[in-house]
Amino acid sequence: MHVFVAVMKTPLIDNLQYCNWSRSIFEQMREGGVDAVHVTIVYHESFREMVLQLEAWNRWFETCGDLIMRGTTAQDVTRAMETGRTAIFFGFQNPSPIEDDIGLIEICHQLGVRFMQLTYNNQSLLATGCYEDEDTGLTRFGKQAIAEMNRVGLVVDMSHSADRSTLEAIDHSTRPIAITHANPAWWHAAKRNKSHEVLSALTSAGGMLGFSIYPHHLSGGPACTLQSFCQMIAEAASKYGAEHLGIGTDLCQDQPDSVVEWMRVGRWSKVIDYGEGSATDAGFPPMPTWFKDNRDFDNIRQGLLATGMTTGEVNGIMGANWHRFYADAFGPA
Repeated sequence: MHVFVAVMKTPLIDNLQYCNWSRSIFEQMREGGVDAVHVTIVYHESFREMVLQLEAWNRWFETCGDLIMRGTTAQDVTRAMETGRTAIFFGFQNPSPIEDDIGLIEICHQLGVRFMQLTYNNQSLLATGCYEDEDTGLTRFGKQAIAEMNRVGLVVDMSHSADRSTLEAIDHSTRPIAITHANPAWWHAAKRNKSHEVLSALTSAGGMLGFSIYPHHLSGGPACTLQSFCQMIAEAASKYGAEHLGIGTDLCQDQPDSVVEWMRVGRWSKVIDYGEGSATDAGFPPMPTWFKDNRDFDNIRQGLLATGMTTGEVNGIMGANWHRFYADAFGPA
C-alpha cells in the first residue's frame, strides 16, 4: 500500500504538455496551482538528442528551482505540493531514443523518463501509428519492449497508436497502460481520438485516459464550449468509471508553427504531413477561450462540478487519479 503525506489539497496534475518552456510558463503553473506536469521531451529525437533535452531541463531545474522540480515518483508530487513547486515528469511521444536496443529502455528509465508512446502517428519498430492505412498490431520487438517497460516501471502510452496495436498493448501488458492525451471518438471523430472499444478495454484493465484540449481533438475545434467538454467527461465517467480519468491537455503554449512540422514530419518526409490538422492550416490552432494556459484549470474544475459530478470524482479527474497511477506505475514490477 502506498501512503502519502497529508497535504491541504488533492493534487492538480496535467499529464501532457509540450510548451516552449520559459520562466513565465513555470510562473503560470504556480499561479494555476498545478502540482505536476508530464512534459514531452522527445518526438523524433535520437538517444543522444534526448540526452541534450535532459541537459536543457537540468538547467531549468537549476535556474527555476523555486518554481519547478524534477519528478520521478508519486512522492515527488507530494513534495512539490509541500514546497510550493511543480513536479516535472519526462515522457517520449515516440520510441525513437531506444532505437533497436531493448537495453536502452532501462537506461531511459534510470535517466528519469516515465512515459513512452510505442508510436507517434507512423509505424514504428514496436507498433502501428493511427495514420497508417494498415494496423498490423504489435511487432515482436514491441511485445518484448512492453515486457521490459513493465519490468522497470516505464509506462506504455498509446495516445498516437492505431486501434489494433492499442488493444494488443492493453492485453499484452501486465501493468495498466495509459492514453495520456486523447478524447473519445464518440464525441469527436478525429483519427487521434479513441473508440469506445479501446476505452472500455483500457479502463477495464485499470488504465488511464487523459482528456486533451488540443483543438483538433475537440468537438467544434477552438469553438468548443467548456460545457460540451465537461459534459463529455461526465459521460465518459458514467461509461468507464471516473477513477480511470484525468487531464492531459496537450498544451503547446508559445510554440512556433515550425514546431508543428517537426512534430508531424520529423525526418521521415520531405513534405509537410498535415496529420491532425487541415491542409490549409499547418500551424497550431488557437486554443478555446476557456483554456489558454496553466492558470485556467479552475475553469475545468468548475465546469465538471456543474455537470453534477461529485467533488471526489472531480478531484480525481483533476489529479488524484494520476497521482494514484504514478504510485503504482513508476517503480519496478
